[in-house]
Amino acid sequence: MSEPNDTAPTSYSYAQAGVNIAAGNALVRAIAPLAKSTRRPGANADLGGFGGFFDLKAAGFRDPLLVAANDGVGTKLKLAIDHNRHDTVGIDLVAMCANDLIVQGAEPLFFLDYFATGRLENGIAERVIAGIADGCLQAGCALIGGETAEMPGMYADGDYDLAGFCVGAVERDEALTGTAVAAGDVLLGLASSGVHSNGFSLVRRLAADKGWKLDRPALFDNEVLLIDALMAPTRIYVKPLLPVIRAGQIHALAHITGGGLLENIPRVLPEDCHAVVDADAWEQPRLMAFLQAQGNIEPEEMARTFNCGIGMVLVVAEENVAAVTAALSNAGETVHRIGAIEAGEKGCTVRGSAEAWSARSAWEATHNG
Repeated sequence: MSEPNDTAPTSYSYAQAGVNIAAGNALVRAIAPLAKSTRRPGANADLGGFGGFFDLKAAGFRDPLLVAANDGVGTKLKLAIDHNRHDTVGIDLVAMCANDLIVQGAEPLFFLDYFATGRLENGIAERVIAGIADGCLQAGCALIGGETAEMPGMYADGDYDLAGFCVGAVERDEALTGTAVAAGDVLLGLASSGVHSNGFSLVRRLAADKGWKLDRPALFDNEVLLIDALMAPTRIYVKPLLPVIRAGQIHALAHITGGGLLENIPRVLPEDCHAVVDADAWEQPRLMAFLQAQGNIEPEEMARTFNCGIGMVLVVAEENVAAVTAALSNAGETVHRIGAIEAGEKGCTVRGSAEAWSARSAWEATHNG
C-alpha cells in the first residue's frame, strides 16, 4: 500500500508570474497629481475609473467635428532607455499626436497613454508620464487616462514602449481640408527643435557604425552632449497656430514626420497643386549637417528621411504671409519662407543649389501622389 502524499500543491500568484499589482497601484497614485495638473475646460483629468469623460459643451464648441490621432515615439525610445533619458520622451509622444491634430485645424482636447513594459519600474514610469503631462500642458489638452501594461516575457529587462491617443475638435466651418490651397500660395516653414521623433533607426545605425561617444560634447556644439542634442523633444506647435487658424489665415498645414518634406506636404494638397520647396531658403541646422556628413547621405535622402530643420509647413495666401509670420514670430516661432504652390500634379519637389545641404551640384527630388 503506497504512502499518502503530504506535499501540498504549490500556490501561484500574479507576482510570481512577474506582475506586481501593488507597484501598479502605487504608480497610479503617484501620477494622479500629474494628470490633475493638465485640467482644462471640459475635463477634470481624474484617474482611476474605467474611462475618462470630456464635456465638449463646457469646452465652448458650438458645432464641432471630432478629430482623433494616435502615434508612438519609435526607436528614439532605445536611446532613452540605453542612456537614461526618460524625462522628455513623453513630450515626444504628445507632440506626435497633437501636431497631427492641429494640421486639421483641431484643438487637442484630451490625451490617453499606453505604457508597456516587462517589469514595472516606478521611478522610470513616473519620469515618462511626467513628460507626457508636460506635453499635454504644452498642447493644451488634458491627460484623462491611460494604461500601464506589465507583460513579463514580452519585453527585455528595462525596455518599454509607448503609444499615445489624442482627440481634438474643430468647428465644422474652420476645418482645414486642403481645398482652399491654390497655385500662388506661399509655403512657410516653422523651425524644428531637432530630429523630433523620426529617422532614429538611421541615427542609431550611424551611432553604432561610427562609434559615436554619445555622452561627450557634440562636434557641432561643445556646450551640448550629443545624446542630449539627439533627444531634444519634438516641438509642439499647437498654441501658436490656433489663433491664425481661427482667423482663417491658413489654407493647409503639414506636420513633417516620417517621409520628410517630400512625402508629408503632398498629403494636404488638392490634386492639381504641386509644392516646390527651396532648400536654400533656410540654413541647414548643424545637427542635420552632422548627420548628413556622418552618413554621407544624399540631399534627396535627407529630404525624405529627416525634417531637415522644418517641423511644420504652412500653406498661406500671399496677402496673409506678413500677418501670419508676425503672429507666429511673436509667439516664439522661427518662421522661414521656403517655397510656393504651383499648378501641376499633386506632389512635392525639393530643390537646392550646389551650396545647399552639402550637395556637389544643383539637385532636386520629387515625390508625386
